[in-house]
Amino acid sequence: MAIFDTLTAAQVAAGVAAGDFSATEVAKASLDAVESRDPAIQAFLEVSADLALQTAAATDAARAAGKPLGPLAGVPVAFKDNMHLVGTRTTCASRMLENYDSTFTATCVQRLLDAGATPVGKTNMDEFAFGSSTESSAFHRTNNPWDTERVPGGSSGGSAAAVAAGEVTLALGSDTGGSIRQPASLCGVVGMKPTYGAVSRYGVVAFGSSLDQVGPFGRSVADVALAMNALVGAGRDPYDSTSQDCPVDFLEHLDDSVEGRRVGIVPALMEVEGLTPEVKAAVESAAKVLEDQGATIVEVDLPNIASAIAAYYVIAPCEAFSNLARFDGVRYGYQEEGCTTLAEQTSKSRSHGFGLEAKRRQMLGAYLLSSGVYDRYYYPAQQVRTLITQDYLHAYEQCDVILLPSSPRTAFRFGEISDPTQMYASDMFTISNNIAGNGGISVPLGLGAESGLPVSAQLQGPAFKDRTMLQFARAIERGFSASGAVAPDFAGKGGELA
Repeated sequence: MAIFDTLTAAQVAAGVAAGDFSATEVAKASLDAVESRDPAIQAFLEVSADLALQTAAATDAARAAGKPLGPLAGVPVAFKDNMHLVGTRTTCASRMLENYDSTFTATCVQRLLDAGATPVGKTNMDEFAFGSSTESSAFHRTNNPWDTERVPGGSSGGSAAAVAAGEVTLALGSDTGGSIRQPASLCGVVGMKPTYGAVSRYGVVAFGSSLDQVGPFGRSVADVALAMNALVGAGRDPYDSTSQDCPVDFLEHLDDSVEGRRVGIVPALMEVEGLTPEVKAAVESAAKVLEDQGATIVEVDLPNIASAIAAYYVIAPCEAFSNLARFDGVRYGYQEEGCTTLAEQTSKSRSHGFGLEAKRRQMLGAYLLSSGVYDRYYYPAQQVRTLITQDYLHAYEQCDVILLPSSPRTAFRFGEISDPTQMYASDMFTISNNIAGNGGISVPLGLGAESGLPVSAQLQGPAFKDRTMLQFARAIERGFSASGAVAPDFAGKGGELA
């Protein structure tokens, strides 16, 4: 008996194309895995079983008719619940949109479907993507598959956990300040934030429009590269004005040598308060793996990166306040009953529809955009953004990629971090990349010697050099596979294929 969750996305697609098994068998195996495992993990907000089986049946029919199949034919995929998909609800894990049915399909979702993927369902998240632990979801928490008393990270915690638990092969998340890379790190999977503009944001409910980017989770770098090909292969999306053409095959040259190439290390970032010794040791071991493969380690400086969190928590709340103003209890979303005036209805609908963190960020944004405050905070934050972007440009004159932690620590326990500012620090190594708009990827490095939980390293690369970044990620993966790095073992726990 072969277990589908030990197969890569490419192996699933090849097996379906060859007739070794059908897309329907894979879909049923994935749905069985969700049924057996998700009561403990709670990665999903909605399981689209009928849609999955219909899509799989169409894939099988196409194969029977001799039609060419897509590169993701039959591959089970989950989508973060801020991405529209007709036939599902898009709730953003908020009471505000609890009953909102998708009226169209997001471009990123459609492109995976066009590549043959099977949509298994919508995954849990921090409400409107405001958080780093998936604890702010209005519906339920998601548990880390490695230890169900610990968080999976956030805000795309459901997507990361679904892949880590073997419920799906691929998942999509969104990353505004680290919301793909940080949960990927805590759950021990690969998670990539592409360069801003590489993947269309059309149909993804906006948090910070100048920061948001959609990206894939997978159990291997090659799976993420395959997903990226599907996401960008059709070219620029005319429905997203920030979308760019990326005529790149991310699988091409994936296994190229990194010999003679340069990897930047920022010494100051390896000494920051809050970085645990085992995470620091893991990143240093990743540097050694790259050095052993012929790369040169060089020291680079990002002098303004210490201001990244401060700048982010001015820019992002301002954009969130603007984007969420549309949820007024009048046009759509949660609507308070029994109100006698428009002002009362709007006030009560927003008060009862939004959770605590969503209110906090919108109130902060409203304050920062108010007269007399805007000039003191918003303008300087944008100036810092320019300085950070310039810092990266100068650093990349000296190296091909930068290596640093994804998260300062391994997965923490539920309720362990209650202070919002401490929670915000979970993204201390990822936020600067969103500010600059460059690509980043988190690569699992096995388990920490002290915690026994996943540890990882992050690679960051210049804008639209995401293929180079993937090559270095694959080199790290090769090195750690050779040294016996482990991954979750769900064999025998459901999802079997004949």
